[in-house]
Amino acid sequence: MELIRDARTVAVVGVSSNPKRPSNEVATYLQNQGFRVYMVNPRETEVLGQPAYASVSDLPEEVDIVDIFRRSEDVPPIVNDAIAAGAKTIWLQLDISNEEAEACAREAGLDVIVDRCTKIEHLKL
Repeated sequence: MELIRDARTVAVVGVSSNPKRPSNEVATYLQNQGFRVYMVNPRETEVLGQPAYASVSDLPEEVDIVDIFRRSEDVPPIVNDAIAAGAKTIWLQLDISNEEAEACAREAGLDVIVDRCTKIEHLKL
């Protein structure tokens, strides 16, 4: 809970411009709660009025949380990118897990949250 409470910046990886997608809903919620939210999706150019970046390492600053909305098998390269970019926390959304990537992130000193939603956890505060 402290991770989401103390965070200021969040990269939402796999965010969609489609308002019906959970990633869009969560990014909108985080923005409305005052987080600086970076949109990461190489297939999008803009999401929620902000530029979409191809990767976490393309962001203009290090982020507190990398919130991942991708299939479990797609997680390892995202985690490697987040480690290289100096992220502090990897957050795998509901039903997402990848033991190899999680171990890699922990070995690199990142906090790892698995199978939880940032919006749901923040609402608990």
